[in-house]
Amino acid sequence: MTVIGIVRHGITEWNLSGIAQGSSDVPLNETGKSQAAALADRLSAEERWDMIISSDLARAKETAEIISENLALPISFFDTRLREMSGGEIEGTTEQQRLEKWGAEWRKLDLGMESSDSVGKRGSEAIDSILKEFAGKRVLVVSHGALIGITLRRMLPERFEKTDLQNTSITILEHNGSEWDCTLYNCVKHLETAGVRD
Repeated sequence: MTVIGIVRHGITEWNLSGIAQGSSDVPLNETGKSQAAALADRLSAEERWDMIISSDLARAKETAEIISENLALPISFFDTRLREMSGGEIEGTTEQQRLEKWGAEWRKLDLGMESSDSVGKRGSEAIDSILKEFAGKRVLVVSHGALIGITLRRMLPERFEKTDLQNTSITILEHNGSEWDCTLYNCVKHLETAGVRD
């Protein structure tokens, strides 16, 4: 059995302000660091993990480093395929700014945004690579909301018509040798236990 625990990074100031992040390298804020520490405490107390793989963007990298330190488990490598969906020209803007700049139909414009197909393809390729190279292991993967959600919908379309992932949520995928199953989705009980709020 191969088990992959997919973690969304901790919260950032841009998350709080509703600013599109995409591939911009935005760090965690103090709450995000506390969220990551709460998740790390949970992981060290409840589950054994063999390795950590992370997106190389700062908010995911910082989350992975906090988990790594708590679990005394080195980060195996950073995988650029786990980066967030690129937002093109909308990165660094709020919805209100997008409406003012491009109008109500801005989503229909070519603003250099990465397509969902592209995101889903690289996300599922990253998961497939983990399955091939680390079969039988328990692997923590730290990534981003849109990347995780689109990848889940691509891998398990009958299970996920839509997704909405909270910061430092953990989702568990298990592969039994022939197919994937999602045994835990968007779980943030560690935030409730630690009293960490957005």
